[in-house]
Amino acid sequence: MGILGLTSYVGNNSHFFIDTKLKNTNIIIDGNSLYHHLYFNYGIDKRHGGDYDVFADLARSFFKQLFLCHINPYVLLDGGCDYTDKKFETLKMRAKDRIRVAHSIAGGSNGSVLPLLSREVFKTVLLQLEIPFVQCLAEADWEIASLANQWNCPVLSMDSDFCIFDLKGGYYPLNDFNWKSTSKDKDNNEFYIPALCFSIDKFCAHFNHMNKALLPLFAVISGNDYGNIPAMEDFFSQVIFPLGNVRNAKRNNRIHGLLNWLSRFEEPGEAIEKVLEYLVDSRKDGIRKCLCAAMEEYKLSDSHLAEFFTKGTPLSKVPVAMDMLPDWVVVALGKGKLAPYIIDILLFQRVFLIAQVDDSQLPSSHMCSLPIRQVMYGLLLNSRNLSKVGNGAQGKSKGLLVEEYCRHDLTLGKSQVKAVLTRSSESLSLEAIAEVQ
Repeated sequence: MGILGLTSYVGNNSHFFIDTKLKNTNIIIDGNSLYHHLYFNYGIDKRHGGDYDVFADLARSFFKQLFLCHINPYVLLDGGCDYTDKKFETLKMRAKDRIRVAHSIAGGSNGSVLPLLSREVFKTVLLQLEIPFVQCLAEADWEIASLANQWNCPVLSMDSDFCIFDLKGGYYPLNDFNWKSTSKDKDNNEFYIPALCFSIDKFCAHFNHMNKALLPLFAVISGNDYGNIPAMEDFFSQVIFPLGNVRNAKRNNRIHGLLNWLSRFEEPGEAIEKVLEYLVDSRKDGIRKCLCAAMEEYKLSDSHLAEFFTKGTPLSKVPVAMDMLPDWVVVALGKGKLAPYIIDILLFQRVFLIAQVDDSQLPSSHMCSLPIRQVMYGLLLNSRNLSKVGNGAQGKSKGLLVEEYCRHDLTLGKSQVKAVLTRSSESLSLEAIAEVQ
């Protein structure tokens, strides 16, 4: 998830933060945010396919600084696409942007496209250092926030949605987490990491002591990755926001104005009805339902991952669309032994092939592995059908075809790739794959 512009807006307002000396605590880490942050912000080469040795050393150094301060990391990684497929348009938009940026980097310009094996290198470092981690079955944001609240410990991330969740232990943005400046406390001789902790209380106090329960509505109206409702543009085109004093007004006036506007209401239901006044009557009921449903994404309860970390219990909260997967698949996905795109193939018969820095006048570098992918698709889809696992989240069987989204010249192209069945895979069920010698 994420709210466009909120990270920079919050970062420009130091009074939303508390200076802390972080030590002697558990911490829940957004793994995807961390490996992107480490690769993109410490001068690692991005033009030549991945400087993985340097990246691995940097990741090891990061965690060793945590250990020095007696900070116990628990890392959560994103899995496949959300099983409801509501983020599909966002994924396409991001894929198109990666193609553009990769082409720019290849021409000598600056930019950031993560090298293909960075995630695997990061997981290898976690295994080497025996850092507990889990690969979620979908996006990890909700699980991160829920586990952090259950354990009353902080979250480390770069996702602006953690400004919306009411986190008991606070949210530490990676940009203000000074792990390379570890210091020793003169009072007790203990090492700590100087860091800024985002305070939701200070944030709401700045906006007339706004009710925290209004923040999910703010996120949905602003347009997060999951709750981007086109009708909200009609609302923004008509409402006049009270701006007040705001730094960088041109860039931040929508966020600042909307927060000021929402702060006038006591609770979300009242604010929703006011929003609906700006919309056409025939659309109000549907939009009310959309707003309420999207706000549910921010309601927290106990995480099922606590027992995964403390007792080694397999993932138990499996989406309905995946509940027929064999146990070994769910276990392997949770432990990161299977790539998350396996989920997308089984549920949607679709995969996004991440754009890399290569010659845009030539076919994508992913084409060299096409025959291998076709055999994998055949193994997964045929065994899925034999095992009677559902025909995707939308309930439509596409046969033994997979939609691949990949770079075609400088555009995002879609190809229907035929799965290939080998003699050995024709009669092999999904349950039996793990037993094959």
